[in-house]
Amino acid sequence: MLNIKRVGVIGAGTMGNGIAQVFAQKGFEVQLVDMAAPALDRARASIEQSLDKFVEKSKLTRDERDSTLSRLTTGTSVDALASADYIVEAIVEHEDTKRALFSRLDALTRPHVILSSNTSSISITTLGAATNRPDKVLGMHFMNPVPLMSLVELIRGQATSAESMLTAAELCMELGKTGIEAADYPGFIANRILMPMINEAIFALMEGVGTPDAIDAVMKLGMNHPMGPLTLADFIGLDVCLAIMNVLHDGLGDPKYRPCPLLRRMVAAGQLGKKSGRGFYEYHSAK
Repeated sequence: MLNIKRVGVIGAGTMGNGIAQVFAQKGFEVQLVDMAAPALDRARASIEQSLDKFVEKSKLTRDERDSTLSRLTTGTSVDALASADYIVEAIVEHEDTKRALFSRLDALTRPHVILSSNTSSISITTLGAATNRPDKVLGMHFMNPVPLMSLVELIRGQATSAESMLTAAELCMELGKTGIEAADYPGFIANRILMPMINEAIFALMEGVGTPDAIDAVMKLGMNHPMGPLTLADFIGLDVCLAIMNVLHDGLGDPKYRPCPLLRRMVAAGQLGKKSGRGFYEYHSAK
């Protein structure tokens, strides 16, 4: 593996702060960047809360918690990433926005630095084409919540080199994660399978096949899923689910990936799940 010590993470949302935390916990110097300063404040508070839980459960010592936080710095400018050894992008799931960022990172970082994306569905080949180093662009799709979930989907774009993929796989091992390679097709493996299941659960609700509780209970008790699909959709964010279904529908051109009209309607109404306080269920503690 290349000598990776400083990692840049862009995007201080739920995924970005989780990714920053796991790298910092494993000894990497982490620079977390987001254009919105309040998002960085929320991210640091969330990371502190997560680490405190690990301390309470004796999975981390107080000293380890403090040293993890000491390795984490935040800022609002990507210029701070010029000296980073590895980049993970975790911004909004919007292709043009990501392409513009990758083009900027290509000009900013040193030529050997790998630029990875936490995208859950957008083409890595397309992101790589926005740079002069498509061989060093790959997908590194972490699962939520990042500190607890062991899977990382590693996506190889059309031009991604074997060396870059090997570096990412070794990084996963360093983080205590399991890297699984997926080809660069819409949705990759995880969301190619998961999102149509969630979408079908929403159709079942819309058509009156069952209540949210009934649909979730069948999948938990009958299929041994730890969480029902509608609860999971609320946890992911209904806007994110809709964005991924649109990528699947547009990218594969198959009507079976058509987003459920109820999903579209709920997103239009601002009922996005846990983060908005209401989705298929209500969440009174939402901020």
